[in-house]
Amino acid sequence: MSKAAKTIFYFGIYLAALGLTLLIVPNMLLNVFKVPSTSEVWIRVVGMLVIFLAYYYLQSAKSDLVTFFRMTVVSRLTVILFFGAFVLLKMASPNIILFGIVDLLGALWTRQALPKRKK
Repeated sequence: MSKAAKTIFYFGIYLAALGLTLLIVPNMLLNVFKVPSTSEVWIRVVGMLVIFLAYYYLQSAKSDLVTFFRMTVVSRLTVILFFGAFVLLKMASPNIILFGIVDLLGALWTRQALPKRKK
């Protein structure tokens, strides 16, 4: 597995753990981030979607899909911007920035590990 693939693989494991938490014990995580507990299905749907994302990350890492790796860097770099906006607009607790930091650091790690593009 290439260095870049390993970064994506480890991020996929993180996503799988996050998705399972949202699917199985969502309120535990919501309480940590000062989001009101819920018994509605939406949080488990989000968990399911995060598990699907984890699957894409894990499979792309195993197949060394460099194009996918590059696309994830762009999207993961923007997560902190969205979360920052949610906090500034008082839509979310500042604790949510922790997730943005994980995405930011993961994206920077992947970007650093990517092979240089040939010109």
